[in-house]
Amino acid sequence: MSFLGIQGRTYLVTGVANRKSVAWHVARTLEAEGAKVVYSVRSQARLDSLKGLLEGRAVHLCDLEHEDQTASLAETVIRDHGPIDGFLHSVAFANYSKGLQPFHGTVRQDFLQATAVSCFSLVELARALKPGLRPDASVVSVGISSQVTASSYGYMSPIKAALESASRFLAKSFSADTRVRFNTVNAGPLKTSASAGIPGYLDNYLHAEKMTFRKEALKTQEVADAAVWLLSPRSSGVNGQGLVVDAGMGWNFFDEELVRASNRMP
Repeated sequence: MSFLGIQGRTYLVTGVANRKSVAWHVARTLEAEGAKVVYSVRSQARLDSLKGLLEGRAVHLCDLEHEDQTASLAETVIRDHGPIDGFLHSVAFANYSKGLQPFHGTVRQDFLQATAVSCFSLVELARALKPGLRPDASVVSVGISSQVTASSYGYMSPIKAALESASRFLAKSFSADTRVRFNTVNAGPLKTSASAGIPGYLDNYLHAEKMTFRKEALKTQEVADAAVWLLSPRSSGVNGQGLVVDAGMGWNFFDEELVRASNRMP
């Protein structure tokens, strides 16, 4: 038996976009450990692009921006695959309709839409799936680490902070009648297709690599491994937490190399 104890368990994974996405790395690892993975993707177009990746697997369409689709997804998953042992929320969307602006220039509609998709969808999906979750199920969301004030990330930083807070409040809310756990994996900068579209992201990614203790960029699989552990019963004592996975970046502000470079010291 695997140390993680997830063989034969069933998990819902949302947000697979391509081979580079955190969700795909999590799903692949869950399957390698003997778990059954049910997939949810946003649209038929996305599913078509993933045909070679997800062929032969259980896949459902759901745009989490729409509550009715979320409810329908939960009903179908519970009926066809339930009860389930947890799910991964790895969904984020930002519509910079006027381009990247200073935070005080954020467009209301853009912010509300991004909040609905990237944060509140966790609440809606948890509520809809609650009747089909095992009493000791685990829910994991993908957040961000200490680069929360990076200007290139725009208004998504406070929304990701809200996601972590929502996860914590769900942990408290569900504790009234279940042992379902909610945690977030707060990842440092990763080399994903989604991040490649963020203006200035490459510079931040390269800077983050220099800030890690090991001087080596964080790998997507490392984030996935942490998420799989949180989804497993081996993390049963962890609830309402944000697990930072950034290779030490957040504690290395005064790295000698970076200090010398900043002060232009020889």
